[in-house]
Amino acid sequence: MAAVCNFPLFSIVLCLISGTGSAVLKKEAARIVNIVLITVCGLMSVAVMLYCAKYGSFTYMMGHFPAPWGNEVRGGVLEGFMGAFFCLIMLLSMLGGHKKLFDEVEISKHNLYYVLVNLLLSSLIALVYTNDLFTAYVFVEINTISACGLIMIRQTGRTLEAAVRYMIMSLLGSGLLLIGICILYDITGHLLMSNIRESVEALIATGEYREPLVVSVALMCVGLAIKSALFPFHAWLPDAYGYSTVSSAAILSSLVSKGYIFLLIKIFYRVIGFETVCGTKIMNVLFVFGLIAMVSGSVGAIRENDIRRMIAYSSIAQIGYIYMGFGMGTELGMVASIFHILSHAATKSLLFIAAIGLTDVSHGSRAFLDLTGSAHRNRIAGAGFLVGALSMVGIPLFSGFISKLQFMDAAGSLSYSKMLPSLVVLGISTILNAIYFMKTVLRIYTPAEKIPVNRAMADAPTVTAPSAFHVATGERKGINGLIVEKDRILFKEEAGYGIVILCFILLNMALGLMSTPILQAIRDGLSMFS
Repeated sequence: MAAVCNFPLFSIVLCLISGTGSAVLKKEAARIVNIVLITVCGLMSVAVMLYCAKYGSFTYMMGHFPAPWGNEVRGGVLEGFMGAFFCLIMLLSMLGGHKKLFDEVEISKHNLYYVLVNLLLSSLIALVYTNDLFTAYVFVEINTISACGLIMIRQTGRTLEAAVRYMIMSLLGSGLLLIGICILYDITGHLLMSNIRESVEALIATGEYREPLVVSVALMCVGLAIKSALFPFHAWLPDAYGYSTVSSAAILSSLVSKGYIFLLIKIFYRVIGFETVCGTKIMNVLFVFGLIAMVSGSVGAIRENDIRRMIAYSSIAQIGYIYMGFGMGTELGMVASIFHILSHAATKSLLFIAAIGLTDVSHGSRAFLDLTGSAHRNRIAGAGFLVGALSMVGIPLFSGFISKLQFMDAAGSLSYSKMLPSLVVLGISTILNAIYFMKTVLRIYTPAEKIPVNRAMADAPTVTAPSAFHVATGERKGINGLIVEKDRILFKEEAGYGIVILCFILLNMALGLMSTPILQAIRDGLSMFS
């Protein structure tokens, strides 16, 4: 067995060890460990992807014990690609939100923050690579606890409320998922995905346990739909994304829900069988709720006056796109949904990271009126938000255009009963996306002197308040006490922030301009799933 076959397990174990070890490190050391960990895990996933592209997929038995006693991880082109992409997005999100961490989280809790991020990364990698359904459930719970901690670590009233609502809905989804797994285990006697698939095929051939099988699939679908905030289970999302730290919002919106969705894809293909799932008509239910989410999420975004909550509501609509693709019940629809996972992850993180740069130069206000002209005060943040908005609307050159083009192509191959609503809702959603994103872009690029300034802005001080970091270290001592070291640190922070925004822009354009090999990798990965 090649050494690369050990990389999936190494990544999971390394994240778990680093997560616990960061608790006893100094905050700067914990941050360095976190950055190095994400980078190393990403490189290992790249190696897995390249190996599988050449030699095909592989399974690794932990302890070399076969089923039913052993546990397995599985590597393939799609798993390696997703693992590497998730690590890239998490790395950029952590780097982009670093400068605000001192303002948003108590210094004494910085170690805990990195512990939670490391554990979250371990759960995402495990959901990508695991070949065991119960192991997947265990890491779903680790994912839930870590995400809840990232929301509530600011310990303000809104974040505590958002964390409680998130935990309640997530536990409901986890419970349904567990019940579905238990039913499936009862009728098949297996927990390894490949073994379950063989048993399900035998049950379908004989016609046994058809109703329990349908119930099991339905419970797992509903459970993961709740956890990924599909309409109408989305009420927790705007507060959770809107009031958490910048890095947390970027990670939660782009990665956490995508981990659950990727697990659902594995259940469709590796556990039950895609044709079998389509035969249960569950896909039709997902299709309907996906269409509703596309419109309702956009309507909620239009009604918002808070830029971060507006971006959060947009995520509801984008999750609807993914489930609409699932509901089409075709390979084209599934490929479009998987590509949209990539597009949405790259774009939504960019929007959250860019939005904080705009609010920082607007005296911390997130209201649209106060953001007037903010793109001129922070040009790199304005450019990042503009690119993210254009991608979400579906303008050519960016990843969102390819997503919508793929959904249109997939819709064209459907029967009339699904083709017409898909195209109509896709068009309506695109128009609604243009309304709230272009409204925001026009606002941030409108010179402030052309808009009456409200009293709060008029009375606001012209000097930004010192951050918790500078207060704690004594590096900011008033207007006349500024020291060279403080200026150097601020310059490095702003330079790093600009580089992160630029990387997100390039990533978005790369997905839009080099989509052909990415789409082919997705197709190859799905064929290996089967």
